[in-house]
Amino acid sequence: MSTKVGRLLVPATGSVDGADEFYGTPPLTRMRDYSRDGVLRSLEDSLQRLGLDRVDIALIHDPDDFLSQAADGAYPALAELRGQGVVGAIGAGMNSATALTWLVERCDLDCVLAAGRYTLLDDSAAESLFPLCLRRGVAVLAGGVFNSGILAGPDDGATYDYAPAAPATLTRARRMRDACARYGVPLAAAALQFTLRHPAVTAAVVGLRSPEEVTADISYLSTPIPDALWAELE
Repeated sequence: MSTKVGRLLVPATGSVDGADEFYGTPPLTRMRDYSRDGVLRSLEDSLQRLGLDRVDIALIHDPDDFLSQAADGAYPALAELRGQGVVGAIGAGMNSATALTWLVERCDLDCVLAAGRYTLLDDSAAESLFPLCLRRGVAVLAGGVFNSGILAGPDDGATYDYAPAAPATLTRARRMRDACARYGVPLAAAALQFTLRHPAVTAAVVGLRSPEEVTADISYLSTPIPDALWAELE
C-alpha cells in the first residue's frame, strides 16, 4: 500500500471541476506543502481516508520546484515516521530524473518512482539516476511505462507525457509498433518488459482502468520477445 505526501486537500472556495484535468472530484483544492507539518498532515489525512494506521511506502510527490524544502522538511519527517514504523519505506515520485537524482544524492531514500523517464521513447533515467540508485541500494519503481498512452497504441490523438504527441514522437512510436508486429509482439508488451530489463528497476507501475486491462498487462509480461527485436528497438 503506497501513498504520496506534499499536497494537501483543502476546502475549495469555488468550482474545481476540471482543475488540473480532474473531473467529478469533491469540492477540494490541492495545495502544495512540503514542510514537516504539511507532510505529517498529508499522511494523517491519507491514513484516515484509507482506514489504516500505516502504509508500506510514502513518496514525496512532485517537489520539482521545492527540492530544498523536500530535502529539509519532508524527508526528515518521513525518516522519523519510518523509524516509528508508520511507513515501511520512503522515497520520491517525479517525472524528472534529474530532480530525483538530486534527492537521492542528499537523502537516505528507500525507493524512487520515476515516471516516464525509462521507456522505449525516453531512457534518460538510465544516465545518472539508475547507476546512483544501484550504488546506494535504492529501489526504482518505473512508472509511466507507456508514456501516458502512446506506447500502448500510437494512433492519431495518442498522448505523450499527458499531451498530444508531437509528429516526430508519433512516427518513432509507429516504427516501433511496426517492428514489433513483424515478430508478432504487441508494442505494449515490449514497452512494459523493456522497463523491467534494467537491473535498477524493481517494479513497473501501470494504470488500470478495467479488468480487461489487468488481464492484458499480465499477458504482456509473459509474451516472448526475441533478442533480435530488442536489438531493433534499442
